[in-house]
Amino acid sequence: MSGVAATVAIVAFDATIVSTVLPKAVQQLDGMSLYAWVGTGYFLANAMTIMIFGRLGDLHGRKPLMLWSLFIVGLGSILSAMSQTMAQLIGARVFQGVGAGIMVATAFTAPADLFPEPKQRVRWLVMLSATFAVASGLGPIIGGVTEQLLGWRASFVVIPITCLVAVYLIMRYFPRLKPERKPSDRIDWLGASLIMMTVGLLLLSLEIFVGHFSAVKPAWGLLIFVVCCLAAWSLIKVEQRVTMPIFPLRILHTQQARLLNIAAILCGAVMFILIFYLPLLFQTAFQYSPTKAGMLLIPLVGGIPFGSILSGQLFAKTKHPQRLMVFGSTLLGFGCLVALTLTEHSALLWVVAATALCGAGLGFVLPNLTLFSQMLVKRQDVGVASALIQTNRALGSAIGTALVGMAITQTSVVIGMRVGLIVSVVICGFIMIISLRIKMGDFI
Repeated sequence: MSGVAATVAIVAFDATIVSTVLPKAVQQLDGMSLYAWVGTGYFLANAMTIMIFGRLGDLHGRKPLMLWSLFIVGLGSILSAMSQTMAQLIGARVFQGVGAGIMVATAFTAPADLFPEPKQRVRWLVMLSATFAVASGLGPIIGGVTEQLLGWRASFVVIPITCLVAVYLIMRYFPRLKPERKPSDRIDWLGASLIMMTVGLLLLSLEIFVGHFSAVKPAWGLLIFVVCCLAAWSLIKVEQRVTMPIFPLRILHTQQARLLNIAAILCGAVMFILIFYLPLLFQTAFQYSPTKAGMLLIPLVGGIPFGSILSGQLFAKTKHPQRLMVFGSTLLGFGCLVALTLTEHSALLWVVAATALCGAGLGFVLPNLTLFSQMLVKRQDVGVASALIQTNRALGSAIGTALVGMAITQTSVVIGMRVGLIVSVVICGFIMIISLRIKMGDFI
């Protein structure tokens, strides 16, 4: 589990280090118009790959995939540091997104392989959530300090160094668990291709609609969306026929599973609107230094392990664990509401209070999304069910960052971020309503 935790830390570094160094990188590379693409491209690649590798982990074991993911993310970080244009930086981040997709698909499912009992597993999922949160807090700080001392390129070197530690731990200690497979079981490559088409075309059409491809007419975006719908329809038909589907539709047969995945999309949008754009707001509108902007994210990401640990303790004592998500979404919405009041004259204590509330709320929601989805399916589908939650969270992250990026481009950082926070409050209300309908008492 120490190796898995190190891998989760790298996922967090990969997603958050860029948040404080990106303003300087964009300024040097002269690419403000492509700012949102650095995040959206990363999440696009992430979302397109999680489901596929989650299922491959079920079929072939997770250890080799975790090692490959570490290599890809480490190499992608080096390429990011060497980028000379925004196009190169975006390409390197997309490459990293593929590796991060493999990481997410395997790391958050690994506890289910080692700890079948949910009440025992929840403690380890809390540990992973805490590791993710602490690493997310350290990421912006390390990125900001390194950027100020050595330049933004040096900030990307942190990830390859961490990858070396994780590779050693995984190779040395993580067991090679090989699932039982029949010789006739073949990888559903057609289904995998259709998943990538569905997710990729959906996000591409979104990018056209929100104006990140200003030279492309909206009609093309509509056409791509229609093709996306056809790919999704074909995916369902294919997965109903094959003997070993890459996306077994049975994991969505229950209402609880469907509602959990909707909640994952919404939660992902709110989480990365906060993580990706708060540093931009602090630096450009409030005139904070990169280091100070990173420090102010600590309450946000530090609140996640606090909420996760408290949620894990309460999980073993409640007969209605869905109430933990109701409380978390309420707390998150209140935190976003407080963040709406922030200005450049706000006291730092008030800023800390807003971000801490958001972090604690996320801590009550994030680990339970994964745990509940694993509880609803059979053991042979744990990986793909967990991957679907992570895919939808990444999909929500991409949609959230894209829409707020459009609002910022069309107006200003302050107005765009306020629009994003208002939308986040509304989304939290929806998560609360959805959580009330997820009845998990029968599955404990």
